[in-house]
Amino acid sequence: MYKPTLAQLDAAAAVVYRAMPPTPQYSWPQLNQALGAETWVKHENHSPLGAFKVRGGLVYMDALTRREPHLTTVMAATRGNHGQSVAYAAARHGVAVRIYVPFGNSVEKNAAMRALGAQLIEVGSDFQACREHAQQVAREEHLHMVPSWHEDLVAGVATGWLELLRAQPDLDLVLVPIGQGSGICAAIAARNALGSKTRVVGVVSSHAPAYQLSFRAGRSISAPVSTVLADGLACRQPDQASLGAILEYADDIIAVTDDEVAHAMRLYYRATHNLAEGAGAAPLAAAMQMHASGALKGRKLGLPLTGGNVDADLFRHVLQGP
Repeated sequence: MYKPTLAQLDAAAAVVYRAMPPTPQYSWPQLNQALGAETWVKHENHSPLGAFKVRGGLVYMDALTRREPHLTTVMAATRGNHGQSVAYAAARHGVAVRIYVPFGNSVEKNAAMRALGAQLIEVGSDFQACREHAQQVAREEHLHMVPSWHEDLVAGVATGWLELLRAQPDLDLVLVPIGQGSGICAAIAARNALGSKTRVVGVVSSHAPAYQLSFRAGRSISAPVSTVLADGLACRQPDQASLGAILEYADDIIAVTDDEVAHAMRLYYRATHNLAEGAGAAPLAAAMQMHASGALKGRKLGLPLTGGNVDADLFRHVLQGP
């Protein structure tokens, strides 16, 4: 089980800050009013790539190129933000990148990865099929494949959680979206390293419930994926490495529907004038669920706005909703 020390996470932060500054956290009055609770939004959508994943890529590639100084090419499978992170970090070290995405992936995330210099290959009907194909290619061609979960990725992402928990050490609760698990494992790592009492609750899509089902069963369970809006949460099979930490340390996992995510995207835009992609709005959707049941009363809440990389046509459709 990966249990980084505070010194290790601070060392990761030093790597991250060579490429980007800390992101802000704000408490927005209209959001507080809507949730009936003091809420602090961690704006990872303000990173250089518009998403939290960049932190993990920077730390991973820094460590990898020190271990393998003659590395020339890396691979990754992604729905978008992980791929952007790998491409951005690899370019800083002069390493070429090949990115695999499933068919039907976000047009604008694909364009962003190409703009970062990645060779983009579309394969597979969903992320799991895409990843399995990419893993086979990596074995056959003896290329390094950057995984969805790794200790260095978690350490990098945890630097954002250090920023939030140090700025607001008395948070009662943070809600964290779960795709392949690096985000929630990073929140757990930062909380534990700081000795914080903050509860860490994961958020999945009701249309991709594998991690919630696995959390409740205490073992890995696959589930079909049908989410249209929260592509960053479109997980069919939990990652075994992340699932272990989640089963041991997460406090709960909540599921939200695409309709609830759309409502949260609209609320973010109207209350904060920030653009949130589906996965980035999922924690707010979960907070709205909790508010409706009275579970947020008297609590101080942390929400990561993990990314704002949503296709313009899709966001236009969301804004035109009820």
